[in-house]
Amino acid sequence: MQLFKAHPWHGIPAGSNAPQVVTAFIEIVPTDTVKYEIDKESGWLKIDRPQKYSNIVPALYGFIPQTYCGHDIATYCRQQTGRSDVLRGDGDPLDICVLCERVIPHGGILLQCMPIGGFRLVDKGEADDKIIAVLEGDDLYGHLTDIDQCPTAVIERLRHYFLTYKTLPGEPHTCQITHIYSRAESYEVIKHSLNDYKNSFVTGGGS
Repeated sequence: MQLFKAHPWHGIPAGSNAPQVVTAFIEIVPTDTVKYEIDKESGWLKIDRPQKYSNIVPALYGFIPQTYCGHDIATYCRQQTGRSDVLRGDGDPLDICVLCERVIPHGGILLQCMPIGGFRLVDKGEADDKIIAVLEGDDLYGHLTDIDQCPTAVIERLRHYFLTYKTLPGEPHTCQITHIYSRAESYEVIKHSLNDYKNSFVTGGGS
């Protein structure tokens, strides 16, 4: 019997079938008007900031445990974009959005999902990929196997959110989505983030 709750980032594996099927820890859901994120030290959810205006996340949003956006993620981003200004990963676990039909009332949960693609997002010289996945067994989205099968309106809502979610009134946009990539490329991104985690926290002794 486990006496203490596992740390969502470090104490839970990404999944034995990763990258085809991954575990996701969900931080915020579409009904949230406050953006929550994991407290890296304690593993508890904390309030990051209120959501601005109507900028509400259009899908379940969280991260893949035991991943990290560091050197390998930045190198892969430079290779795929040809941009020498991408200097580093954003220093967080790999973000993931999970599409599902049902209303999930709150974050702080684990689920199994299948990546179908992703957004390559660059913000102030940092690679900040967003994996797009579907909830395993979902009646509406579960049959999707690649991002080009996803309804255009869903992709556009996600794109708008990520291009504006960090922007405060009167400030210029800093986020750019350079590519929307396929399931096969999302697997590569996940593999790089797993390797970054291993190098930073397992063999590298922390970041």
